[in-house]
Formats: sequence, structure tokens, C-alpha cells
Amino acid sequence: MKFSNSIHFGIATLLIAISVSSCDLPQNDVAKNEKNKTETQVEKHSEKPEYFLLRPEVEKAYGYSHAVKIGNSIKISGAVSMDDEGNPTAVGDLEQQMKNCYADLQKVLAHYGCTFDDVVVENVFTTDMSKFLTAAAYRTEIYKNHFPTGSWLGVTELAIPEFMIEIELEVHKTDL
Repeated sequence: MKFSNSIHFGIATLLIAISVSSCDLPQNDVAKNEKNKTETQVEKHSEKPEYFLLRPEVEKAYGYSHAVKIGNSIKISGAVSMDDEGNPTAVGDLEQQMKNCYADLQKVLAHYGCTFDDVVVENVFTTDMSKFLTAAAYRTEIYKNHFPTGSWLGVTELAIPEFMIEIELEVHKTDL
């Protein structure tokens, strides 16, 4: 009986040793992955922001940058329907203002080698939600493969009274 118990004890000890040693390998891999992940995060957080001005004089006068790229992400300020001097265009025509916004946003995306397929967040601010909802189908011409996340917000006013819509974007692209 003692011999049998010794064998069982020996087998149990061997199994425990194998289990413990096999658990060590994935934990070491996890530790290495966590270390690499932390190093990568530090690299990304230490990257210098790159600013882009679509209409430099207008943006300097109002005190904003149209876009800022940090690492693989780009934040794009709200686009409104304006000319190169900052004057409102398509006054009273929300659908045309929306199209003008997307035309400007496309220019910013192109500057960074991106398309609307790279957009992950789109926030729309409008002073007339019912007109926007009527015109929103136009977005299917912009987002051909998928829609981004985002919000549609009705607001009482935008920066200039003639503006009826403002659209801001966030972009993420792994190979920026």
C-alpha cells in the first residue's frame, strides 16, 4: 500500500510540476507583450502633434487649427460652409451647406492620404434637425463601405448665424 501511495504521490507531483512549468511560459509571454504594449503606448503618446490649416488666414483669425494629427489619429475641427475668406456660402440651403462641409473635409482627409473610409467618428451639429434628417441620405454618397460612430446634435446657433450645419471628424489609420 505504501508503494502504491508513493507512486500516486510521485505522479501527482509530476503532473503539478508540468502544469506549473507550462503556465510559466504563457505568463512570460504575457509579461513580454505587456512590456511591448507599454513601450508602444509611450512611443505613441510622445509623438509630436502635426497641425494642418485649410484656410490659414481664417483659422488664425478665429484661433483654431482645422486638423491635428497625433500618431495614427487625426482630429478634424468642425467644417462649415464658407469661402476662402471665411464668408458663409449657400445661405439658407442646409443640403448645399452639408455638401460644402464634406467637400472641405475631403480636402483635409486627402492632405493626410485618407478617405472617408478611415473616419471612425462623425459628429454633426445643426440648427435645423428636420432639414438635416431630410438631407442626411446624402451621407450614403460619402460613406460607401460603412458609417462611422458619432452623434447628431440640434443646436440653437453655430459660430456665424448663417451656418446651419457643422461636421467634425475623427480618423484612425494604422499606416499614417
